[in-house]
Amino acid sequence: MAVITKIQVQQRNKSRYNIFLNRGKGEEYAFSVAEDVLIKYGLKKGLELNEESLIKIIDEDEKKKTYFLAINYLSYRMRSIEEMRVYLLKKEKELQHINEVIEELTQQKLLDDQEFARAYIRSKQLTLMKGPLKLKQELLQKGVKDVVIDGALEQFQKSDQKESIIKWLDKQKMRSSKLSNQAFIDKLSNQLQTKGFTRDVIKEALKEVDMSNDNEEEWESICFQGEKAKRKFANKYSGWEFNQRIKQALYQKGFSLDLIERYIEETEETV
Repeated sequence: MAVITKIQVQQRNKSRYNIFLNRGKGEEYAFSVAEDVLIKYGLKKGLELNEESLIKIIDEDEKKKTYFLAINYLSYRMRSIEEMRVYLLKKEKELQHINEVIEELTQQKLLDDQEFARAYIRSKQLTLMKGPLKLKQELLQKGVKDVVIDGALEQFQKSDQKESIIKWLDKQKMRSSKLSNQAFIDKLSNQLQTKGFTRDVIKEALKEVDMSNDNEEEWESICFQGEKAKRKFANKYSGWEFNQRIKQALYQKGFSLDLIERYIEETEETV
């Protein structure tokens, strides 16, 4: 049997108390507890505690530590249930305490994967150019269930996706490009797919944005790509074969056959 000889508030944390016991060999520091654990078990000077009571009190306090650690983790942003589980495991908390704390936080609506997924999608819609496929991938990595994600993605309607893509395309078309018009469109389409948008919605959005170069821009682009091709093949081919290699390279870059023929004719004297 142990007797509480002193209870002392901690200097750095006024909500925690140091407990001193006498087990028959004089007073010694035993453990610390949170204020609500102190109150719950009625800890006070002179109280006798058996070994079972000590274990129960310390276990209760460890669970409280896990709870407050979780609350602090939530103070920065919302978390998925799996994110919380992984975090507490990394902090080497007891699995039983982790499960109990997660259950408590879920009941308090502080952990809610449905709301987390909806908030995550809303946030990324406003701050980043990401489509539903990318968002789903990211939420799956955070441990959110497939069915929960699909439900949350219903708010990201096709019309909203198209609007986001159109705004993005309008910005991109103002940028200088040395690519053919078709190659530039293909490049942007690939980027949008990487960002998580489907081919169908990308195709629909492209129909509503004029991405075509004017004749002068397309001519500047083919001249730029043509010179690159010439440098590449200059020491390997000559004559007709050289011109064919140039034509093939420009065709693969997305230029029209008419424009390629014009380029070859107008620059043939320098070949």
